[in-house]
Order: sequence, then structure tokens, then C-alpha cells
Amino acid sequence: MSSAPIPDRAILVDMYRKMTTIKQNDEKSRAIILSGKIPMVYYSPRGQECIPAAVSVNLTPEDNICTIYRGTHDMIAKGVPLKDLWAELAGRATGTCKGKGGPMHITHPASGVLVTTGIVGSSLPIANGVALASQIRGDKRVAVAYFGDAASNIGAFHEALNMAAVWKLPVIFVCQNNRYGEHTKYEKTTAAKQIADRGAAYSMPGVRVDGNDPVAMYNVAKTAIDRARAGEGPTLIEAMTFRFYGHVFGDADKYMDPGEKKAAMAADPVPRYRQWLIDNGHITAGELETMEKQIDAELTEAIEAAIDAPWPEVSELRKDVFAEEIAA
Repeated sequence: MSSAPIPDRAILVDMYRKMTTIKQNDEKSRAIILSGKIPMVYYSPRGQECIPAAVSVNLTPEDNICTIYRGTHDMIAKGVPLKDLWAELAGRATGTCKGKGGPMHITHPASGVLVTTGIVGSSLPIANGVALASQIRGDKRVAVAYFGDAASNIGAFHEALNMAAVWKLPVIFVCQNNRYGEHTKYEKTTAAKQIADRGAAYSMPGVRVDGNDPVAMYNVAKTAIDRARAGEGPTLIEAMTFRFYGHVFGDADKYMDPGEKKAAMAADPVPRYRQWLIDNGHITAGELETMEKQIDAELTEAIEAAIDAPWPEVSELRKDVFAEEIAA
């Protein structure tokens, strides 16, 4: 674990709560798909739990995030209610988008998840727009754009960083570098040794951090968020991590280096952080077991509620597609 300043107990425990919720949700997701009860497209975030957990404990409920279709962990960490999330995953009318968005378009403004986009790289310019609105209002909110390493090669990445720097927008760009862009290894598509180095080209801090170290990730995120909130502009964070499974559920991930994957899974950040909390006297094993059982019960309840919820009405097909006419 990092030698960086250690936050207080409440923050440390909250980070674990978010991390284990993401992990347990992933386990439930893979099991429910295999059971045939809820057929859905699913992108596992296992191995990346620490990053949004450490970022989100630094955010207020009013702050906003823009994430991508692989961002279930980002949504959970920011606070999307599990019942609303699962109803949307199941395509039910009680979901965050009335069951019409599905896994790739979870949107829940009440918790600050303004949009989940299926277009690679598009979270960055959208976050810029959100940050610009906050800057104009002077409300001190910040926006976080989550994206993967491959998205840093998209034109929108460079345009968004340049604009954010020119206007000193209160935005934090968080690249979750899981070392693979879909089915292709990082080194085969990206010339830059480190994505964080690209921050210098746009006159903003570019920071590389171990994204599987909660304390290190917390401190880097806090510095960037405090900086944005103070009106000092954007930061590019490259959080190094590793995804445990393929790009999409069902992907055999034969393109991954077996040794690299085995080593990453052996260093699983969730149980490692759990043991660190116990060893350093921040919480007891019994308290953690109680927390994990409560989360398991909440997830079970959310899934059962989703399965029992009604499907959208046929009339919903034409709603939320075009603006509705309002009689003069």
C-alpha cells in the first residue's frame, strides 16, 4: 500500500464499501446471466474497483460523472441505487431509463451519473460541457470523465483536453488503463509510453498512479478534484489497473497474456485492501463480514425486484425519441 497520507477511517471504510459492492455486483451479474434469468450484454469491471471508489469518496452528491458502457463500477461508486440499476439492466419500466437504455446507457442525474455513453471517447467532451455549465453558474461542482486507454487515441480526447485547458474547466479526466483496448494490447496501438505524458501537451498536470492502491488513488484524485474546484483547471489521471475478464462477457480473452492475467488476479485489489484495513486496525473482520452480508442482501433484493418489475408499455416506443409537441 502507498506511503501517501492516509485518510480518516470513515473514508477508508467507505472506499472498501464501494469496492466490495462493485465486486459482489459483478459476481451476481455473471451468475444471473449464466442462469438465464436476465439476458443482457455485460462488461465486467473486476480488477478496476478501486479507481471509481477512490474518486467518488472525494466527490459530493452534486458533482457529476460521465462514463462509458464498461463503467458499471463507476455508476455504483457514484451512488446509482442498486434497484434502479438492476431494473434498467433487466429492461424493466422501473429502470433508470424506463428499461429503454439497457446496460450501455445507464443515466441517473439524481446521483450525478449524467450519462453513460456507448461511443468510445465521447465521455470527455460531454464532461467538458457539464463542467462549463458549472463554471458559468459558479456552483463549484466538478465533472469527472471516465474512459479507457484506447480512448486516448480518439480525436475527441485531444480536443477535450485542449478545450478544458484553454477554459480552465473544473473537470478531471480519469483514464482507467486496463492495458487492453477491447481485444488489443496497449503497446500495439499506442505510441506513448504513458498516457499521463499527454497532459503536458495541453498544459495540465498529467499524473500516473497505481489504480489498484486505494490510498494512492485517493490522494491523486483528491488533489485533482480540489484543484478543479478551486478554479485551477483540469487534470489528466492515468490509473494503472488490469481487467480480470475479457472485453465483454463471453469473450474467451485468449489475446491476454496468461501469466500477466494470473499475476493480476493474484494481486486482486479488493481482498488485498480488505486485509490491509484489518491489519492496520481500521475495522475488524467481523464488521466487514456484516457489511458484505448486508450488501449481498441488497443486491439479491434488487435483482429479485428487477425480475418482478413490469416491462415497458408498447406506447413507450415513441417516447423519449423525439421532442413531444406542445399545443400553442
